[in-house]
Amino acid sequence: MQIFEEYAKLLVEVGINIQKGQNLVINCPVDCAWFARLCAKAAYAAGCREVIMGWKDDELTREKYLHAADEVFDSVPAWQSEFYNGYAKGGAAFLSIAATDPENLKGVDSDRIVRTQRSSNKALKEFRDLQMSNTVPWCVASIPILSWAQKAFPDVKAEEEAIEKLWQAIFGAVRVTGDGKAVERWREHQETLKKRVDKLNALDLESLHYTNSLGTDLTICLPEDHVWAGGSGFTKGGVPFIANIPTEEIFTAPLRDGVDGVVYASMPLVHDGNIIDKFHFVVKAGKIVEAHAEVGEETLKAAISLDEGASRFGEVALVPYDSPISNQKLLFYNTLFDENASCHLAFGEAYPECVKGGEDMTKEELKERGLNESMTHVDFMIGSADLKITGKTWDGKEVPIFVDGNFAL
Repeated sequence: MQIFEEYAKLLVEVGINIQKGQNLVINCPVDCAWFARLCAKAAYAAGCREVIMGWKDDELTREKYLHAADEVFDSVPAWQSEFYNGYAKGGAAFLSIAATDPENLKGVDSDRIVRTQRSSNKALKEFRDLQMSNTVPWCVASIPILSWAQKAFPDVKAEEEAIEKLWQAIFGAVRVTGDGKAVERWREHQETLKKRVDKLNALDLESLHYTNSLGTDLTICLPEDHVWAGGSGFTKGGVPFIANIPTEEIFTAPLRDGVDGVVYASMPLVHDGNIIDKFHFVVKAGKIVEAHAEVGEETLKAAISLDEGASRFGEVALVPYDSPISNQKLLFYNTLFDENASCHLAFGEAYPECVKGGEDMTKEELKERGLNESMTHVDFMIGSADLKITGKTWDGKEVPIFVDGNFAL
């Protein structure tokens, strides 16, 4: 039990960095209730005012999408809106345990999924805006569930063995060993990420050019006042937190209308309870004009049609191919881990922190500075062992950023 308590403590004390007297909302699958209890205990030990639970269940979610009345998907109950918006406005912290069957919604009508996302994003807009602007601390982490473990380790027939293998993979990714020193290791890791952030910000890049043998040939222009970030984020009150555990990425926002070329995914994407694989985008003036996938194309096209901004990009993230997660040579089928094993992009909303002063700007001001607005944000992986990224500064100097999949800085 010690190693699980160490992990829970890491999420509470470093991930969300709970403050004395602060409320904590934990969103968690019912299968993972035992771990939520450990997180709650760690939070109360750190001075949390109250832990409030939001439960989820794969089976009930699937049954709802398959059999609920059609009008259900066009609205959100008032209590749910008040729950998330209210706690966010009250300054609560949010911890999400992201563990689900990668194909839980396979065969579900994609129109129902899209309508649910639109109604949910509209009803929970205050919550989402406060989260995206880092007004409230938030962290996404995960633990194994059986359906996910069996997808990640399809050749392992024994259920307990599959779960154990996934646990070991997760512990390796999040730097938890059971020695009680995970918090110290994460402090060191944050310093490593900060040094890379500082190097990239000092370059003041105008654009990035991506190429690899998959067929990617993509130019990404960056806003004039863009900011690279990674590791710890900070609330407006100056409290550090880590939005994703694990995290290996350095990220910023692309110029909304400044992306051109073709980009190929290097790994499958789990999205909306479906797997999308072997896909690529053709992009012109920032907009995805073609989307093709050998597996899950309908799901992919639905995802980029959620609103106008869903067909544009909101994040460019750099992750070395030689990293603790990538070196496991495991496809997790969970974006939280897969995106931290690979350079990635995201279509949809940009983070306000990626432009100077952005967290205090209105949506209109952010758009004027070149950032994308959308009700969605979907990361997909593009890194490879031969990925080359060349940066260009505003004075025309070319700088190697990635060579053979790894940082050249």
